[in-house]
Amino acid sequence: MDTWQLASLAVAALLMWLYWHERTKRLQATSDRDRAVSAMAIRSDLDERTGLLSAEAFDKALDEAAQRVDKSGGSFTVLTIVLDNLGLIQDGFGDEFTRHVLKDTADRLVESADKQARLGKIPGSAFGVLVNGGVNIGILLAERIKAQLTAPFELAGNKAHSTCSIGIAAYPEHGARAKILSCASLAMRSMKNSGGGDYCVYDPKMAVQARDEAVLVNELRQAAQAGQFELYFQPKIDAQSLEVTAAEALLRWHHPTRGFVSPTIFIPLAEKYGLMGTIGPWVIEEASRTAGVWLKSGLRMRVAVNISGYQMRQDDLVESIQAVLERHGVQPQRFTCEITETVAMEDTQATKLTFEKMRRAGFHVSIDDFGTGYSSLGSLRKLPAAELKIDRAFVSDLEESEEARSIAKSIIDMARALNLKVIAEGVETVGQSDILVEMGCDEMQGFLFSMPITAGELQNLAMLRHSDDGGNFRNSLFATDFVNTIG
Repeated sequence: MDTWQLASLAVAALLMWLYWHERTKRLQATSDRDRAVSAMAIRSDLDERTGLLSAEAFDKALDEAAQRVDKSGGSFTVLTIVLDNLGLIQDGFGDEFTRHVLKDTADRLVESADKQARLGKIPGSAFGVLVNGGVNIGILLAERIKAQLTAPFELAGNKAHSTCSIGIAAYPEHGARAKILSCASLAMRSMKNSGGGDYCVYDPKMAVQARDEAVLVNELRQAAQAGQFELYFQPKIDAQSLEVTAAEALLRWHHPTRGFVSPTIFIPLAEKYGLMGTIGPWVIEEASRTAGVWLKSGLRMRVAVNISGYQMRQDDLVESIQAVLERHGVQPQRFTCEITETVAMEDTQATKLTFEKMRRAGFHVSIDDFGTGYSSLGSLRKLPAAELKIDRAFVSDLEESEEARSIAKSIIDMARALNLKVIAEGVETVGQSDILVEMGCDEMQGFLFSMPITAGELQNLAMLRHSDDGGNFRNSLFATDFVNTIG
C-alpha cells in the first residue's frame, strides 16, 4: 500500500471518527434535554410548599380515576381537608411557621393514607385526598386523619394546635366528575361552619343551601349602602337602683323582600365572608352619632358596640374609633367595646396590640358571652376589661339548675377579685333577677326590662316620665335623674 493510499485511509478514519463523535454529542444533548424536560414535568406536577400533587395534577388524577371507574365500574372517594385555625396561626406566628404547618400537615396526610391514594394541595389552603372505594372507605380515612392532626405543630420553640374540617364525596354516587371536588369542598365548609373538628359527608341539600347563601351574601354587601341597616338599643340596668347605665347597639337588617333578617343569620355570614370590614365601621359611626344626639338632649349613658374578631385584628381600629367619637363629640369613656370571650382569648400579637391601644385610649371594655370560653384568672388580669357579661345560657337556667347558679356565682366572685363589674344578659324573669341581685351582680340586661328598641323609642321612653309602665327606670335616662353617670 503506497503513501497516497495510507493517507486516504487516515483521512477516511478521521472523518468517520468526527462523524460518530458529533452524532454521539447530539444524541447525548438530546437525551439530556429530554431528561430535563421530564424532570421539569415531574416538578410541575408537585406543589413546592408541601411536596404533594399540585392542584392541576390532582385534578388530572381525578379525571383518570373517573375514566377508570366509568370503564371498569367501582367508585372512588375524595376528601378535602382544611385546618380550622390556620388564619389564627398565620396571625400569631407568621409566615415561616405557617409554611411549616402546611408541610407538616402534608406529611401527616401521607402517613394516614395508603400507598395507592393520591394526595394534592388544592386552592384555599386546603388538601385533597383521592382513594379507591366508597364513602365508608373515606370515613375510615377521615378518622385516621383527625387522629394524626391532633398533635401540636412545633417549630423553634413555638407550638400551635388546630382541629381540622374534612369533607367527603364519592364518585359516581354524589355527582358528575366535574363537580365531585366541589361536592367534597361544600361538605368541608359545612363542617367548618358548624364548628369544625370533624368530617362531613356530602348531601345534595348543601348545594341548594350554598346557592341561597351566595344570594344572601351578595344582598348583604349592598345593605348598608341601600339604607337597609338600622341600630336598635337594649338598656343595661343597675341591679340596685334600676337606673339605666348604658345601651347596647344591636344591628338590624330590614330586607326589602325578605323582611326582617335575623342577626343570628347575617352576622355569621358577614364574619365568614369578610364583610365586617364594611359593616363594623358603619355600626361604630351610627352608634357614636346616636350617642352624640343623646348627649345634646341631656341623655347621658354609655353606648356599647360589639367588636368582631376581624376588627380586633385591624391595626387602625382604635384610631378610627377615636376619630369617629371626636367627630360626634363623645368622650372615649362613654364608648364600650364589647368583645366576646373567645375573641378576647385569641393569643395573637394583633389582638394584644389592639387591647393595649384600647387601654391607652380610655375605652370601656366589656368581655361578652363570658363562661363559654376558656379564660383563666391569669389571662383575664392581662386584659384592660372593666366588666364581664355572664352568657345568657347560664342566666336562663338559674331558677332550675344548681350548676348554672354555681357557675354564675363563681363568675361574680372572680370578677370581684379582679375589681370588675358583672353584667348578666338575657334576664327574662323576676326570679332570675332576684337570684342575680342576691349574688351581687352589678347590672342586668334582658326582656324583663326592655326588648331592643330604636334610638327614637329609647328617647321617647325617657320623656314618658309619668307613665305607669316602667316609669322608674325611664326617668333615670335623664341626666338630671341619672346617678351612675360618667364624668
